[in-house]
Amino acid sequence: MYTQKGQLDRDAMIRQYVPLVQRLAHHMIAKLPPNVELDDLVQVGMIGLAEALSRFEASQGVQFETFASQRIRGAMIDELREGDWMSRGSRKSQKDIEHAVHRLEQKLGRPPIESEIAADLKMSLAEYQSLLGRVRGTQLVYLEDMANTEEDDSFLDRHVADAEADPLSVLRDQRLRQALVHAIKGLPEREQQIMSMYYERDMNLKEIALVLGVTESRVCQLHSQSIARLRAKMRSH
Repeated sequence: MYTQKGQLDRDAMIRQYVPLVQRLAHHMIAKLPPNVELDDLVQVGMIGLAEALSRFEASQGVQFETFASQRIRGAMIDELREGDWMSRGSRKSQKDIEHAVHRLEQKLGRPPIESEIAADLKMSLAEYQSLLGRVRGTQLVYLEDMANTEEDDSFLDRHVADAEADPLSVLRDQRLRQALVHAIKGLPEREQQIMSMYYERDMNLKEIALVLGVTESRVCQLHSQSIARLRAKMRSH
């Protein structure tokens, strides 16, 4: 988009790519604790979009949307890193769930249901489901980070200090991808549906909730539980 003088029309470009910022913010918010506000992510993402417009050069051989997506995600993650959103308590809770899933799978020879996981953790079902909602952010981060076993290192420091870096690059390893696909196929049917809609169809939690006829918070709980199951299966990788 250019002005009559042949210059890039920044305002028109920003308007065109606002939906991209919103989509990336919706996708990221599901990975984060409830105290993170969607509007805050969108605002920071708009700054990343403006920066992308300033730095983009078509001669680099990359599409603008791809370049902008990296800048937008980088801006959002930088903001989250400064806010120190990933607490040690949440990490511990996530690992407690993961270990319970692993123990029960070894004992039962099948994926445990929610009530069994809750009982193993000595919680009521309601307490366990509430915990799933609270730890949703750390779980997906650890899925993306599962090839690294340095538990005290910060995922953000390792993978996104450079805004050009792709946080999902670890999943490009073919053996890891195959193992992940196999692990997803072993999830309970409803959790498979959620993972498919979220990661393959790029649907947000609200859209998934409408399809499944459940609340958005319930989708969040099931998503968190799916990630815990996957991490339990992917430890060897």
